[in-house]
Amino acid sequence: MSTDNIITIDGGAASGKSSTSRLLAERLNLLHVDTGSHYRSLTYALMDAGCDPEGMQQVVKGLADIVLGTEIEQRQAKILINGNSLSDDQIRSESVNQNVSKFASIPEVRKKLLEYQRSQADGFATAGFEGLVMEGRDIGSVVFPDAKHRFYLFADPATRQARRAKEGQIDSIQERDKLDSGRKTAPLKVPEGATLVDSSEMTLEEVVEHIASLILQ
Repeated sequence: MSTDNIITIDGGAASGKSSTSRLLAERLNLLHVDTGSHYRSLTYALMDAGCDPEGMQQVVKGLADIVLGTEIEQRQAKILINGNSLSDDQIRSESVNQNVSKFASIPEVRKKLLEYQRSQADGFATAGFEGLVMEGRDIGSVVFPDAKHRFYLFADPATRQARRAKEGQIDSIQERDKLDSGRKTAPLKVPEGATLVDSSEMTLEEVVEHIASLILQ
């Protein structure tokens, strides 16, 4: 599989990767894949099935009962859980916020989503897109480590917390990053060879134009 048309954008919570990825998709006619929503959706589904992140047998059984699919809505590839798309209210609830990093640290959860995420590279051309931009925490290091264009976004803690508050989210970015960076399987880290982008003092448009210029040069 060629990865020349795949762009990866990694970063911690509130680093700006979601907004950047969405606008970059518009700028370069790319299919946008938000893997954070994948983990949130799977977390919601597992919790809805009565699974606890500490109960491995429950989680394994719950995963076996879940079939993943995709629907494309404008430029967004949205994950389907057993044929259903979950709402933002469902996957961004306080209970999901508190548990998503715990479920994401489970190897079986990551394996199921890794296979699904890599499969997203199979359909962007037939859907009329020039390529794929995928955002998350292990995209450039694990999902597509050979992608031609890999970026890692970061910002200072005060800027990130302010962004989180503006989004109406109350979870701690420091705690999320600690859990994601400390997990044994596919931890949050700067992918080797990725381009670092500090978004602290840049507008969203400036970040997008900076990344686009590097891709198109």
